Amino acid sequence: MACSKAWTRHVDEKILTEHFGLANLYEIEAYLERGGYRAVTKALQEMTPDGIMDEVKKAGLRGRGGAGFPAGMKWSFVPKTSDKPKYLCVNADEGEPGTFKDRYILTHNPHLLIEGIIIASFSVGIHAAYVYIRGEYEAVAQRLEQALAQAAQKGYLGKSILETGFDLDVFVHRGAGAYICGEETALLESLEGKRGHPRLKPPFPATVGLFQCPTVINNVETLANIPAIIQKGAPWFLDKGLAKDGGTRIFGVSGPVVRPGIYELPVGTSLREIIYTHAGGLKPGKKLKAVIPGGMSAPILKADEIDIKMDFDSLAGVGSMLGSAAVIVIDEATPILDVLKKVAKFYAHESCGQCTPCRIGTSWIHKIIKRMSAGHGEKGDVDELVRLASNIKGKTLCPMGDAASLPVLSLAQKFKNELESCLKDGSG
Repeated sequence: MACSKAWTRHVDEKILTEHFGLANLYEIEAYLERGGYRAVTKALQEMTPDGIMDEVKKAGLRGRGGAGFPAGMKWSFVPKTSDKPKYLCVNADEGEPGTFKDRYILTHNPHLLIEGIIIASFSVGIHAAYVYIRGEYEAVAQRLEQALAQAAQKGYLGKSILETGFDLDVFVHRGAGAYICGEETALLESLEGKRGHPRLKPPFPATVGLFQCPTVINNVETLANIPAIIQKGAPWFLDKGLAKDGGTRIFGVSGPVVRPGIYELPVGTSLREIIYTHAGGLKPGKKLKAVIPGGMSAPILKADEIDIKMDFDSLAGVGSMLGSAAVIVIDEATPILDVLKKVAKFYAHESCGQCTPCRIGTSWIHKIIKRMSAGHGEKGDVDELVRLASNIKGKTLCPMGDAASLPVLSLAQKFKNELESCLKDGSG
């Protein structure tokens, strides 16, 4: 769903996309010229591991992968002393439909991620990190590997970084295109060479993670924020967002808007502003029907519900979620049944099959919607979709169940009349 020619609007004091568009930013020399790796120098030579962790906590940095869990708090769950090695896993799988923000960070500024990895690893006491990147990102993975080699050559990776005695190796691991591996424990299983099936929790990865060792799992965008927090301080970062959710977010806007693309804006920017001010509104002749605010798994919002702040708590308050901050715009000319068909097909295909409610439920939902799309829908089909989705929600090992059920529930409930008008025994 990502556009082929993304358009980036520059706003004041950007954190992640400040230098996007500059030639060769992905080369370490260009990154160093613009202040790159100064935060690593400060963290390793002037700060303590606990001091770094406290600064990240004070900054209010919440995970940018979907769940929104505070990053500093997640780090603190890892035991300070352990007879086992500790690991950092970077989730660069980015399989959520409509999402393309991490790809832009990795393509334009991979050293920003690497710098964040180094600081996080030093803070938690980690000496080996893995970047789990989706298999379709072949060119992106190659660029990241090139950046890692450059960082190692300059002494920012490997043995005794900056002569501090701190060692760190970073490895790139390609996935095989399974959506489920974006779930953190399925990602760990895949990294270990197993089928990407989510684990039962507890135990949680912080204590029993990769290779049964303490593990931190963070998203690309989350870690890319760390250098700015360390360099400019938690108050500066917190001031860019909200009291409990500091900084900015990269919103990826797709659909029939004038300027689809990525926009780095303060956390809490309204959905209406994102669509109509930054993305230029809908194309001529188009009228807004609905918006999916956080990637395909987020419950849909109708056109009259977009005066909402784009932060975790505000969207949760109206029954949706910020997720990956991928804004998918839907216009009046798009039948909701078509949207539902794409949602159902994706989740039926991507269900890992481990949990019966998800495996069977997504399959039946897809069958009903296919029948409806073929013009053979029957009275009661929409209510059956709601029943099936409700039986998946909250009944699986991982969030996949909610991801598969919540968009179906919201579409079937908010657009029930439109969907029933498609039925041969319906009211329309």
